[in-house]
Amino acid sequence: MASSTRKLIVEVIDARELLPKDGHGTSSPYVIVDYYGQRKRTKTVARDLNPTWNELLDFNVGKPSDVFGDVLELDVYHDKSLGPTTRTNFLGRVRLSSGQFVTKGEEALIYYPLEKKHLFSWVQGKIGLKIYFVDEPVAPPPPPPPAAEDVKPPDEIPPTEPQPADQEAKTAETAADTNAGNSDPSAEAAPAPPAEKPSDGGDKPSEDQPQAPPSAPESAAAEKDNTAPGSDAPPPPEEGDGVPMEPPPPPPPILPEAKAFTATRSVSEINMTGLKGPRPISRAASVSSFTSDLSDTVPIERSAFDLVNKMHYLFVRVVKARSLPTKGNPIVKIAVSGCVVGSSPARKMQFFEWDQTFAFGRDSPDFSTILEVSVWDPPRSSAATPASDVAGHNFLGGICFDVSEIPLRDPPDSPLAPQWYRLEGGGAHSGDLMLATWVGTQADESFPDAWKTDTAGNPNSRSKVYQSPKLWYLRLTVLEAQDILPLIPSRQSSSLTLHFQIKAQLGFQMLKTRPAVNRNGSPSWNEDLVFVAAEPFADQQLIIFLESKQPKESVRFGIATIPLTSIERRVDDRQIAARWFSLDDPNAEKRIYKGRLQLRVCFDGGYHVMDEAAHVCSDYRPTARQLWKPSVGTVELGIVGCRNLLPMKTINGKGSTDAYAVAKYGNKWVRTRTISDSLDPKWNEQYTWRVYDPSTVLTVGVFDSWEAFDVDAAPKESVRADFRLGKVRIRVSTLQMGTVYKNTYPLMMLTPAGLKKMGEIELAVRFVRSTGTLDFLHVYSQPLLPVMHHIRPLGLAQLEMLRSAAVKIVAAHLTRSEPPLRREVVSYILDADSHGFSMRKVRANWIRIVRVVAGVDDVVKWVNDTRAWRKPSATVLVHALVVMLVWYPDLIIPALAFYLFVVGAWNYRFRGREPPAQFDPKLSMAEAIDRDELEEEFDGMPSGSGNEVVRARYDKLRNIGARLQTVLGDIATQGERMQALVTWRDPRATAIFVGLCLLVALLSYVVPSKMVAMAFGFYYLRHPIFRDGMPSPALNFFRRLPSLSDRIM
Repeated sequence: MASSTRKLIVEVIDARELLPKDGHGTSSPYVIVDYYGQRKRTKTVARDLNPTWNELLDFNVGKPSDVFGDVLELDVYHDKSLGPTTRTNFLGRVRLSSGQFVTKGEEALIYYPLEKKHLFSWVQGKIGLKIYFVDEPVAPPPPPPPAAEDVKPPDEIPPTEPQPADQEAKTAETAADTNAGNSDPSAEAAPAPPAEKPSDGGDKPSEDQPQAPPSAPESAAAEKDNTAPGSDAPPPPEEGDGVPMEPPPPPPPILPEAKAFTATRSVSEINMTGLKGPRPISRAASVSSFTSDLSDTVPIERSAFDLVNKMHYLFVRVVKARSLPTKGNPIVKIAVSGCVVGSSPARKMQFFEWDQTFAFGRDSPDFSTILEVSVWDPPRSSAATPASDVAGHNFLGGICFDVSEIPLRDPPDSPLAPQWYRLEGGGAHSGDLMLATWVGTQADESFPDAWKTDTAGNPNSRSKVYQSPKLWYLRLTVLEAQDILPLIPSRQSSSLTLHFQIKAQLGFQMLKTRPAVNRNGSPSWNEDLVFVAAEPFADQQLIIFLESKQPKESVRFGIATIPLTSIERRVDDRQIAARWFSLDDPNAEKRIYKGRLQLRVCFDGGYHVMDEAAHVCSDYRPTARQLWKPSVGTVELGIVGCRNLLPMKTINGKGSTDAYAVAKYGNKWVRTRTISDSLDPKWNEQYTWRVYDPSTVLTVGVFDSWEAFDVDAAPKESVRADFRLGKVRIRVSTLQMGTVYKNTYPLMMLTPAGLKKMGEIELAVRFVRSTGTLDFLHVYSQPLLPVMHHIRPLGLAQLEMLRSAAVKIVAAHLTRSEPPLRREVVSYILDADSHGFSMRKVRANWIRIVRVVAGVDDVVKWVNDTRAWRKPSATVLVHALVVMLVWYPDLIIPALAFYLFVVGAWNYRFRGREPPAQFDPKLSMAEAIDRDELEEEFDGMPSGSGNEVVRARYDKLRNIGARLQTVLGDIATQGERMQALVTWRDPRATAIFVGLCLLVALLSYVVPSKMVAMAFGFYYLRHPIFRDGMPSPALNFFRRLPSLSDRIM
């Protein structure tokens, strides 16, 4: 098998606007790149401030080192050999971390600004680089020639392949049977044979078992995601090693899911012939791993799962059996605490293999102290069913365990090695069963893929982690077309004005340009069309149509196809070179030239592809990994459970809820296991996300699954949409660092019947900072969105259209996972339907505006109270403050800043110590909502209501529009009166205003401004006995000014 070595490729393209350092207004730059102690140099470009190198430098990626680090350092110098300078002048440097590098195929040309070496360096300009990792295969060395005495004829040379696995297993089985035959059948089981095949049930094999290498896609993904850029590549075999490379073992077959059922009778009713009561199997004990009381042990998880409660499970891993007196496919049944679980039929190989793990909850007080494991030979005509539990099955033997003596496994320890046990009660030749039993928690690595008692054995109920696809903005710039006129008949071209239009399609997205009017067959558009594309791009194509809009119908002239894999990627606003694409006839079997199009096509990696609403976004990073900033911390979420959930469906006449939770932050989704038939489900699962910006939101939703049961009476039930039970949003910036927030949040749902509480969910959240304080505070000064959103912004309507397309792509991707994350779940978490019209939201937003303006209203009331001398002492202090600020105006800004500081320090005493704020029904105007408005909010587009209902809604909107019209007219009137002061629409009013302005100007030259300001302040704060209740003359003068409202028809 050929190995590979990883290299870092640095393409030094060019530089721009370098400083002149040779004394003649120019420089002769060259570049030195240093990585992991390897230093390479480019050529020197003579006398050029915008040099171009186009050189490729490769570096070996070594192990992580404390000496060199994982930083790539690039320095630009001026060559002293060219020019009158006598020393090598520094022109700038770039330092990059390996976390910013990508693999080959994802690279893009990036211009990095040159940095200073020290404080007094004078540096300017940018340098363009392409940096990426590449894996180069290394051929294995040929085997050394055999010794002279060992040379044989070609027909007598034995094969170099290793001994087949079945022969090794047969030898080990013979030795094991010999040992078992010489010992007492009731004694301890013999040790496991060495030739054991790797398991495929998700458990780690024992240390003496060779672990099968991962498949090619898995190893490639692991190398891409988990291998650090500075990690060591696998070394090639040495030259002197003559051991031939062994071919990889075949992948293990996929096991069918375990089928489980709950017994309708107690465990003691199962008749195991030959067993005289359950008795424990004696095994060697160790003080650290064996105990009979869970309370006497140390916590199983020392660092993980510290936000949730420990849930203890009894794990039983059934691996395989041997020497069973059957030729069929036996099954294993496990009975404990009244629950009987049947495994899938065994795979008949060298042994009877299952390799399945079962987890039984131990937290119930009536948990049984006896564990029974038995092997049965089912009838070949039917599968294992509850009815044929004993009557239709042939009992082959069983084992009994005392649960109090089962070991407690600590996760830092290695997985418990399975052992061989002699089956009892099945006759003279009952055989042996290999299994392992231990007590663990939900932190055990076998837990996610194990059969669990609280999930009813449903394979889709397992907890999973999902990844959103990597989304890109695809920008298509349509410039012009040529050679189109010969395709049109001459009589049509002379009599019609042709309207050419370009339509572009990417998957379900279809965009078109504006029509271009042209008579010479060379229309031009110069218009951008933006799509959303998801990796991988292997089978995707961008299809472009050229059409002409005719009076009756559109005529399609040609079609062009662009594979997405051939499109260039960029991370900035640099111009992409335009290319010509030939148009083909879509109806012809052969390619017929129909003209050509000039296009610019590129992937814009400098944008963040929005799949969430901007105000509840969980990630603002750009698509291009090279532009990512280091993470500032981690957020940990513990999903404890729910309480008092409402029954969502009826199964066999009983209300039932099969709840699971989904959490989303960034591009990582998590789904808990589905707890079957429980109104108080307990998950106790914990997850972690990296935080790149604290001003983001973590979303958790709860849903009722329709896949937890196989409903025979209604098979169509399983295709129903999962019902929403509510969601919770937690803004990371509102969390104190290092503080654990463990609280219960209500699950509220707004349904067509009104606001309904679906239950409560208990969550634990913690935010941990991983950077320095100054670096963390520096994040608050950075823009939320990437730079491209500010350099070349997208319109609001365009962003909303692209967000809708992104939601559909993400939903389609996650629906294809196993188990699938359903489309309605993704749409609810991403708020895909949150921008519909709602009168309730209009009122809620108006209340928010009123609350914001309420502060200004309080200030106005305080000023009026001060002027009215309701508190004479406060009014006197205000007079003194006016005198101080007038005579010392430099104190105005410091006084205002100190006032805001005092207000903030005073409010610190009343800061919220309760859990992070959740949905507020009162603020949302959802507590007392009108029934008609609620029906309007849930009505789709187009409306499905009757004509009378739609007419009533329209009349209501007309009344609201009339009020808004009046408000807009009043605002326009005040603005026009301000303009009328100097426009001489009212000659007398303008003359008065202009004369007053002249008088004020003259007085300002004579009277000091401080005296004027003090006089105005004292006049404004004069006592009420010196004022009357009529409006001031200035206000009366302003109200008399004319406006244009009298000209409105």
